[in-house]
Amino acid sequence: MKIGTRGSPLALWQANEVKRRLHQAHPELPDEAVEVVVITTTGDRIRDRALASIGGKGLFTKEIEEALAAGEIDMAVHSMKDMPTVLPDGMEICCLLPREDPRDAFICNVAEGIAGLPHGAVVGTASLRRQAQVLHRRPDLKVITFRGNVATRLEKLDRGEVAATFLANAGLIRLQRTERITALIEPEEMLPAVAQGAVGVEIRSDDEATRERLAALHDTETEYAVTAERAMLAALDGSCRTPIAGLGLRQADGELWLRAEIVMPDGSDRRATERRGPVSDAFRMGDDAGQQLKRDAGPAFLAEIL
Repeated sequence: MKIGTRGSPLALWQANEVKRRLHQAHPELPDEAVEVVVITTTGDRIRDRALASIGGKGLFTKEIEEALAAGEIDMAVHSMKDMPTVLPDGMEICCLLPREDPRDAFICNVAEGIAGLPHGAVVGTASLRRQAQVLHRRPDLKVITFRGNVATRLEKLDRGEVAATFLANAGLIRLQRTERITALIEPEEMLPAVAQGAVGVEIRSDDEATRERLAALHDTETEYAVTAERAMLAALDGSCRTPIAGLGLRQADGELWLRAEIVMPDGSDRRATERRGPVSDAFRMGDDAGQQLKRDAGPAFLAEIL
């Protein structure tokens, strides 16, 4: 079995985690029976421009999905926050690993939080969502495009190119770099990206053998939350490169709590909504939340973010 993945340290960790879990669930598989195959994507090749400017959908998935369709690999491992809401014909996400902490991490050498940043400080991020959210709270800040893997961004921060940056806490946990976190940002301050912290495995829909092997790895709790969040994103026709945020959390009473928001890229306006309901209604809740945000925002707002 061949596992397709990007070549970044975090992507390789995710692919190797799927490999580890496959061997754990199927101890009869010899080690050489599962191979990780690195595939370079458009998003990896273009490093000098903001992701939103080069097309939001499929930047980190297109070439991997082409290899999957051609039978060059048997499964593709993705960060679900990078996944378009519509998959190619004949493809599906059949497995979600247990979700890691979805929160954003604030990383800074001069302040303990967003509120403490000096007036006019420069903040670096590759995420239009984070840009919009931080400018909504601190319109005096200057946000610049900040590309690169985790190590590269931390090096740029330490060289003083920016005063602060943001990274997904899930990635820092997986790469064992949590010592660099200045503060974790609670969802009440800044909602994370849709499906942030979730790892998905994509297969060809007609590949029953691979589906059966992956079934033991699937986490239904993650499925509920990601289903609601991605349904909201799909209703807005958004992508992973638009300023849309959402988080579904299972509550103590068993219900799912979904929060969602859209923010103007310059932070000047924001629309938000939330839903609560049984996990069986996850898709309906997400779709309904997205439809309400679309109605509340109106055509002019949506033209700025989509």
